[in-house]
Amino acid sequence: MLKILKRLSAAEWLQGLFSIVFIVAQVWLDLKTPEYMENITLTITNGNGTVADIWREGLRMLLCTLGSAASAVIVGFFAARIGSSFSQRLRSLLFNKVESFSMEEINRFSTSSLITRSTNDITQVQMLITMGLMLIVKAPVTAVWAVTKIAGKGFEWTMVTAGATGFLMLFVLFIVIIVFPKFRKMQTLTDNLTRVARENLTGLRVIRAYNAEGYQDGKFEKANTEFTGVQLFAGRSMSLMMPVMTIVMSGLNLLINWIGAILVNGVSASGGFEQQMAERSLLFSNMVVFSSYAMQVIMSFMMLVMIFIFLPRASVAAKRINEVLGTNPAVAGGGVTEGIAGLEGEVEFRHVSFRYPGAADDVLHDVSFTAKRGETVAFIGSTGSGKSTLINLVPRFFDATSGEVLIGGVNVKDYELETLYGKLGYVPQKAVLFKGSVASNIAYGDNEKRCDIDAESEGVRQAVRIAQSTDFVEAMEGAYDADIAQAGANLSGGQKQRLSIARAVCRKPEIYIFDDSFSALDYKTDRLLRDALKRETAGVTSLIVAQRVGTVMDADRIVVLDEGRVAGIGTHKELLKSCAVYKEIAMSQLSEEELVS
Repeated sequence: MLKILKRLSAAEWLQGLFSIVFIVAQVWLDLKTPEYMENITLTITNGNGTVADIWREGLRMLLCTLGSAASAVIVGFFAARIGSSFSQRLRSLLFNKVESFSMEEINRFSTSSLITRSTNDITQVQMLITMGLMLIVKAPVTAVWAVTKIAGKGFEWTMVTAGATGFLMLFVLFIVIIVFPKFRKMQTLTDNLTRVARENLTGLRVIRAYNAEGYQDGKFEKANTEFTGVQLFAGRSMSLMMPVMTIVMSGLNLLINWIGAILVNGVSASGGFEQQMAERSLLFSNMVVFSSYAMQVIMSFMMLVMIFIFLPRASVAAKRINEVLGTNPAVAGGGVTEGIAGLEGEVEFRHVSFRYPGAADDVLHDVSFTAKRGETVAFIGSTGSGKSTLINLVPRFFDATSGEVLIGGVNVKDYELETLYGKLGYVPQKAVLFKGSVASNIAYGDNEKRCDIDAESEGVRQAVRIAQSTDFVEAMEGAYDADIAQAGANLSGGQKQRLSIARAVCRKPEIYIFDDSFSALDYKTDRLLRDALKRETAGVTSLIVAQRVGTVMDADRIVVLDEGRVAGIGTHKELLKSCAVYKEIAMSQLSEEELVS
């Protein structure tokens, strides 16, 4: 918890100091009130005061109460500001940190856990800061100050108060030891609940198609029941605190009055009536004041109880947040901003092998090839042969375990990440669109800055035209300003793929990366799109992963992968003669006439 509080800004620490000043002022005013109560008690019991004296002391009590309330409002204002601004900055830090993660870190934490840490966990920390600033400082200050006030006012009362305080400390410690592990488990179960709910929402069509609503209900019910059980145990355990505190407070008040009555009745009558009344009056006023201060001590422990309600879960949340913020991305940028002159757009793999983190065997084995500027190099192979893994090493979604991947003659690990990404036009295997318009999706990221484009410009229209998307885009309501739903839910798979390709085209990169990006297109659209790309983007290197031979047969070079190894490199005709793996794939998809045409 202390580690995450180090991230508070100077302004927030300053506001915290102001809050502490007003907290101390509030405690001083609260502890000043019993003194005026003592004066009123002495005035009444001694009988030597006037009504005006009582009104004067009562007015002072009222002013102290109003001052205490005003101080509480000011502290609450500062606490809310600190909590809100800190949580806002934490969310931004987490978001930016997650954006810098490679797929290795994303897979290690899991998407559902990162969502929970960015929302629920930060909320827990915010609640602790907002409540804790008022309680963590006020409770010990009040307790210590109140104890100094009652020191020497009665040994019996002091012992009773000490006993009650000791009992409360042991009780709170016992509850915290039992409940703290449950709060840690609750955060993990929250991740699980988020995961199941997320799977249900993203896979809704499949769930309905397979009549799996009951199965999904069972999964959610299991996760929900487990979470609820732990939450109920923790809640019931914590709920014992307030009744116990109330019983101890009432019992202490009763004991103080009972001991006070015994002491008052035990006053010796040997000194005469006036002396006897004076001693009894003093004892009675001490009892009233001691009772008030003792209640302040117990109230301090009640405030500490409130802290312990928030602290265990917030501590676990803070630890989980720090785990994310303290993780260094496996993929870090270098300092190179330019490739070697004359090698722009060239991609080279030198004896590259790759193994996923935690895996026993390599997925890629000693892969070497070169894609010259302007060439189209395709990758084909059976499912699981490593095609997508290989292509993902170029934008550094993962780093090669051994060997080198070079762009423009420079190892991709040596480039600044912004420079590296700026050279690439990437189209993923699963088309990704964002909530917005057609134009905003195509002019995504730094495309708008690079190409000086907007919804009415020729840049967007040309990219859409090359991607064979003009027909359906201009048929949509609003055309280039038409709304795109989250994840492109209002478009078909082929339409999403074509808009993703248009986004890459609009970028005008040195290198295109198509990770099986033509799979949702019919053969006619596939052919037209590749012809347009070849015609309109001459001089740009293209790396294409495909399952269909028809998509890659016109490539300048085809790299055939088999179980992560290069089984052959060459043109379509060359591989039909020299590579059995490629010929087998080709014969399974096309007839002999189609293969030689």
